[in-house]
Amino acid sequence: MVFQMYMRTFLRSFSVVCLLVTVAVAQVSAEEAPMLKIGIIGLDTSHSPAFAKGFNAVPADPEMQNCRVVAAYPYGSKTIESSSSRIPGYTKQFEEMGIEIVDSVADLISKVDCVLLETNDGQVHLEQAEQVIKAGKPLFIDKPVAADLPDVLTIFALAKEHDVPMFSSSSLRYIDGAQAVRNGDAGKVLSCDTYSPCKTEPSHSDLYWYGIHGVEALYTCMGTGCETVTRTSTDDFDMVVGKWDEGRIGTFRGLRAGKNGYGGTAFTSEKIVPIGSYQGYRPLLVEIAKFFRTGESPVPEAETIELYAFMKAAEESKRQGGKPVAIATVMKQAKEAAAAAKK
Repeated sequence: MVFQMYMRTFLRSFSVVCLLVTVAVAQVSAEEAPMLKIGIIGLDTSHSPAFAKGFNAVPADPEMQNCRVVAAYPYGSKTIESSSSRIPGYTKQFEEMGIEIVDSVADLISKVDCVLLETNDGQVHLEQAEQVIKAGKPLFIDKPVAADLPDVLTIFALAKEHDVPMFSSSSLRYIDGAQAVRNGDAGKVLSCDTYSPCKTEPSHSDLYWYGIHGVEALYTCMGTGCETVTRTSTDDFDMVVGKWDEGRIGTFRGLRAGKNGYGGTAFTSEKIVPIGSYQGYRPLLVEIAKFFRTGESPVPEAETIELYAFMKAAEESKRQGGKPVAIATVMKQAKEAAAAAKK
């Protein structure tokens, strides 16, 4: 008994030492890494100044050392007035931060090592992402990847064809509780319910515009393997039910009335646990910094594509009056549309 207690104490102490060493090595690595010059495309979203301030903070965040936004191309949304009207104000903020404003995506690419595609309007993401990818620059695409599933598939295919690192995620993926669930801290995930605001934009697949946040949290916990999607929708709310492999069920509730918020609950083999609420942009920015340094996306391509297919299937279920729609069906249709667009 005494020996067992001694060993438990030793192992706990050893784990703490290992953690401290890992953190110290990570910070030293960040400090010693060469300066990464970051460019931003699209000054039509609040994410752009928030991300720039995060990367360019003085003193620098230890986990984002030597990652600095140096240039920005302002123009993003062309047809969404609520977004395009923000460009002058955010452009002025960038100028006041000493960040160079350039006249084209091509000019931006020539000045930077990697790119944040922040344009709010997913309709122009393919056009803008293609230029970055063909220039060989690592690319983070803010939500949504694109306005519809065929463009999502085309962007990922382009990145693979040109062997360019690409990553896309909502900041809701990096809620501490959701990451703990994903890492298996509470056991095997059997089901999960998430919720988020769910404003829509007519030019986009409806959940792509804002429901993506809650769906990203859902996939963070559930992972891939959704087979069919069913949706019930009213003016104020959405309830989307996904049937995963092995009989698992995941649900997303979209909110357009009442109190807004982000969160959810995971049901596992061992516990029922809240996944927590929104924690700001920093956790995502840390992951972007790691991605730019390593060229390795922290989220598998297949998972990001499936969560966009999930949202597309939800849209189709709504169109069909709440009938179940197979993920495989919307993927087949999107691949055919993407192929036709290339001809």
